[in-house]
Amino acid sequence: MPSSDEALNEPVNPQKGRTGFNRVWHATGYSMAGLRAGWQEAAFRLEACLSFVLVPLAFWVGRSWVEVALLAGSVLLVMMVELLNTGVEAAIDRISLERHPLSKRAKDMGSAAVFLSLLLAGGIWVAALRNFFFA
Repeated sequence: MPSSDEALNEPVNPQKGRTGFNRVWHATGYSMAGLRAGWQEAAFRLEACLSFVLVPLAFWVGRSWVEVALLAGSVLLVMMVELLNTGVEAAIDRISLERHPLSKRAKDMGSAAVFLSLLLAGGIWVAALRNFFFA
């Protein structure tokens, strides 16, 4: 029987033992699977389609690399927060589909995070477009 120190050093998940290119290769596969799963969500699809327009537009509207980074980054941030929110919702639903105040709270907080990221992106884009057209 292994000692408690040996048990602490054993990875919980054998996949964690991968190193180098093998680890990067598998991590990329998991990321692609996550993007495919996200694509099944209507909100993520809408945000992804908008990003196909807004990210290239950021290079035209942005007057410096900082503006381009803020414009494109704000759009990508919305997508990242949406994926995290979807992950929280899936985990809550995995635990139980029954209504519970803590489940509602977790889902509402995830939704609020998406809302705040949308406000941030919208504010950045409004300010940049105002500067682009009226400066």
